[in-house]
Formats: sequence, C-alpha cells, structure tokens
Amino acid sequence: MKSHDIDYKIKGHDIQFVEIELDPQETVIAEAGAMLYMKEGIDFVAKMGDGSEPEKGLFGKLLSAASRKITGESIFITHFTHQGTGKSHVAFAAPYPGTIIPLDLDDVGGTIIVQRDAFLCAALGTKISLHFNQKLGAGFFGGEGFILQKLQGDGNVFIHAGGTVIEHQLNGETLRVDTGCVVGFQQGIDFSVQRAGNLKSMVFGGEGLFLATLQGTGKVWLQSMPISKLVNQLSPGGSNSKKEESKGLLNSLLES
Repeated sequence: MKSHDIDYKIKGHDIQFVEIELDPQETVIAEAGAMLYMKEGIDFVAKMGDGSEPEKGLFGKLLSAASRKITGESIFITHFTHQGTGKSHVAFAAPYPGTIIPLDLDDVGGTIIVQRDAFLCAALGTKISLHFNQKLGAGFFGGEGFILQKLQGDGNVFIHAGGTVIEHQLNGETLRVDTGCVVGFQQGIDFSVQRAGNLKSMVFGGEGLFLATLQGTGKVWLQSMPISKLVNQLSPGGSNSKKEESKGLLNSLLES
C-alpha cells in the first residue's frame, strides 16, 4: 500500500511536537496517547493494526497486536483521518522531553529499525512490525536492544529521541554506544549488545555493564538523554544504587 502524502511542521525547541496537515481522506497513524490536539474535521479510531495491509484478516491483526504487546507498546494504533473539507491539522507529542526526527522512508531505503519506544506517528501505509536482534544471549543480558521495531514504507515517519539527536553516517565503521542511547538505524547495519570490557571496568567504570555495537554502512540515530538514564538519576539513590547492583553482580560472578 502506498503511503498517504502528508505535510508537517516540527514545532518547539527542547520539547518538540509535530503538527500534521491533512487533506480530505488523508490519514496519519500514531501511538496511543500521542495526540496533542486536533482541529475540526479530524476523526480518530483505535485499530488492531497499522492499516498497511487492508486485506489482512482477524488472525493477522491479532498477530500484529501480539507483537506490539511484546515490544511493550499498546496493542492498538490510533488512525486519524480528515473527514471534512479543505485542510485540517492534528498534532502529536512524545511522553517525555526530547527531539522529533522526521524521516522519509524512501530516502533511507524503505526500512529503518528503531528502539521499541521511539515510534511516534507516520503516514498511513507505513508497516510497523517486530524486529528481533538475532544475538539472543547478548540481548537478554544487555537489558536493552533485544526487541526492536521495524518501520517499512515509502512515506513520512516520525520518531522521538530524548535530549539531543546525534546522526552518524557509518561507512564500514564500528560505533560503540550506551545501549539506551540508540534510537534507530538503517537496515544493513549490524546491531549487537556486548560486554563492556573486563569485570573491573564493567563494575567500576560507571558506563554500564554492556554496550551496543553498530557496524556497517548506513545512518545511525542516537539520543543524548534516554528516558531510562533520566529516571535512574532522579530515583532515590540514583547512581549509587546502580553501583551497588554492579557490585552484587561482580560477587555473583566471582562465586560462580
């Protein structure tokens, strides 16, 4: 299904939102709860599916909903359609401060892989599916990066990053990143989660137990402040509790 051709504006600075302009019968899909406001003529309905494959039956929609549940997202996707005349607008904002990245899937090869909480909204026709990191063990022990989302299509998608967005173009290179800082990457980039150095570095280095490794040719998008890191710093004990957890892990490893 060819994606609807939508227009948009990114508004705000440190805390952004995207305003989508819709012509009659144009539709944009979004995560449940992402809508900020909508103007006259916009109707919305929650569906078990992204609408990219209208012929998909009930069983297919249930599978799609189940895969979204695995990623931690709502099983429903909200469809916003302009049912009036002229032009109208609907706006979306992420649940925490950060930057919105607008991407035309045609310009990035038709597919991008994103962290499970990065997707915000997209033109109708975009396919949203589950993407497993093949390196199962590393994904489990890394805590982040095992379950990802794949966005496919030929239209506009909008993903959200915490803090400032950093874009890297890899040309057969390797980039090592804090696991929570990866927002997304082009298909063809090899993504894995690996142990961060030796035991001493892992426990006392302060950089976490695992790092994400991205290797290949293509674009990578990073975020300077993932929500998990912000929550950890604001929680009672903050980094001290993390160090205690690390020491406990070290003791367990030495005793085994």
